[in-house]
Amino acid sequence: MSEYDRGPSVPQVALIALFVTALITAQVTAAKVLAFDLPFSLPVTGAELVLPGAALAYALTFLASDCYAELYGRRAAQVVVNVAFAMNFVLLVLVWSTIAAPASPASVDPAMFETVLGASTNIVAGSLLAYVVSQNWDVWVFHEIRDATNGDRLWLRNIASTASSQAIDTLIFVTIAFAIAPRLLGVGPVLPGSELAALIVGQYLLKLLIAFLDTPVVYAVVGFVRSRDETGATTV
Repeated sequence: MSEYDRGPSVPQVALIALFVTALITAQVTAAKVLAFDLPFSLPVTGAELVLPGAALAYALTFLASDCYAELYGRRAAQVVVNVAFAMNFVLLVLVWSTIAAPASPASVDPAMFETVLGASTNIVAGSLLAYVVSQNWDVWVFHEIRDATNGDRLWLRNIASTASSQAIDTLIFVTIAFAIAPRLLGVGPVLPGSELAALIVGQYLLKLLIAFLDTPVVYAVVGFVRSRDETGATTV
């Protein structure tokens, strides 16, 4: 049976599905700003950790992309990253076509609906640049370290690629989504500098923590897939 007759494996489809699901979920939940009380005080954020609602969902995209890159190679991972990038535009079209459509008297308040989902335009605008830069950086760094270590030290390339790409993503995303885009588009609030800094620090701290915590998960997923189907995973 040829490679084409076999078709994509279940783990391959599952990782792509996780990546896209987490990405789209992040776009529609990021407008809510979360605040968690801390038992101690941190620089910039103080005793409260503030972050966009999408922080966890978006962190999952890096877990999925790192697993996918390790199993199926650099080019395959870049294809997934860049195709998913185009799905952001599909999300925008669907959201705004729904906002523009006439509402039934039984509908939720159209103005409230636009306030909540319309703000996703700012989120998508920030995500577009942050995503395409950080995800491609993640794949590139992951494979540069992989080549430099002859395929060893998966933990190092997972943490280093995710930590650096998350820093890039957080800075670009928060600045555009909560400052530049609202000012230019007139949708959603423009946050002051102190709140922007707190969002950047809070979101990055969570993502950095997840980068360390998801390393055993990456090992588990990669080990499981390779043990079940060596032919479905490439080492190039």
